[in-house]
Amino acid sequence: MTQMANGTQLVVVNDGTGWAQPPATLFSTRIWTMTGQPPAPAFAQLGGYPVVDHGSRPETAPSYYGHSVLAVGDTIYQFLSTLDQAEDRPRHWTGAKLIVSPDGGATWQNSDGSAPVVWEDFADQSRETLAFFNEPGGAFSLVSFLQMGPGYRENRDGFVYIYGLNGSVDGLMNQLMLARVPKDRVAQRADYEYFSGLSADGTARWSADIAARQPVHEFPLGWVNYTNLFPGDLVVESWLPSVVWNEALGQYMMAAAGIGNAPDGTEFGKPSYLGIYLSDHPWGPWKQVHEDKAWTPGGVSTARAYSPQIAPGWLAPDGKSFWLIWADLAGLRKYGEDGDLIEAEMGAAATPQERSEIEADILRRYLPGFSMNAQRIDLTTD
Repeated sequence: MTQMANGTQLVVVNDGTGWAQPPATLFSTRIWTMTGQPPAPAFAQLGGYPVVDHGSRPETAPSYYGHSVLAVGDTIYQFLSTLDQAEDRPRHWTGAKLIVSPDGGATWQNSDGSAPVVWEDFADQSRETLAFFNEPGGAFSLVSFLQMGPGYRENRDGFVYIYGLNGSVDGLMNQLMLARVPKDRVAQRADYEYFSGLSADGTARWSADIAARQPVHEFPLGWVNYTNLFPGDLVVESWLPSVVWNEALGQYMMAAAGIGNAPDGTEFGKPSYLGIYLSDHPWGPWKQVHEDKAWTPGGVSTARAYSPQIAPGWLAPDGKSFWLIWADLAGLRKYGEDGDLIEAEMGAAATPQERSEIEADILRRYLPGFSMNAQRIDLTTD
């Protein structure tokens, strides 16, 4: 999520139909505008956004998933993550493509300024076409922008900050890395610098060499799945954080979650881990102010919440409360067990429109929390 200069929030929705009624198609990523306040905001598709439609791409083509978006003035940046081709193990995140809208979402282009947006096939993916690709250990294939007010106007040092996970396996995925780039050079990978530790006086060190990167925080081990419910499936994006500047309190706020594994290492076998953190600087140190090792919103023991997001436009004016957004995959394991029944039901679809409507109905039945859930969080300050 990000907030545009006019106050409208943008919400990235992956693997779903969003709020379209009737469901039009199943997108791997889509951006929606969100106006108003909870509990009744209004949503609309961002009209000029380039479509990434599962149904229109060959099964062998790479998918692109939008995990991060940032508005800087009237310019919108989005990173979309992509996976390797592994078939004999869980697939790993291998790169992140950057796309840019210079006009508030009306038109979009590749990071080099060319248009239309190209969704590269595996053979065409490289460090020339993607912002990050096959970096050491798979670093920065999953990334998240720091949010700093509407249109980034609360930023004071002239840099955009980009958080990235250090890989796709436990021991790397729980290591949080940080890059920065001048806010007018976000599309220029050559201008990125990476946090490389603290100097003796406590100031942050930065290096143009990604190999010099050092973690700004390490999340607990044991919350990244190592086997999968579905053959050929991907490693779940544990620990990808949402970081928002709270100007009223002068604090950076971070929410992040780890996935609860079953004894066999498959995802969502138990409730997730939720952590909330505060810091004086984008690079930390991060003070944990909330820990939940069995995150069950509303006290629902079957909850499988994940991907917590701090809504950047829903911070209280005094900074003492904010709204946390998440999805819930309760029911995913039953969904996997009933794969043959679901395929038979999907077979009744005669047209792409009917397939989308049937699939949306199946998802609602099996995964009722696979939606936009919201909860207000109050901060106690001293």
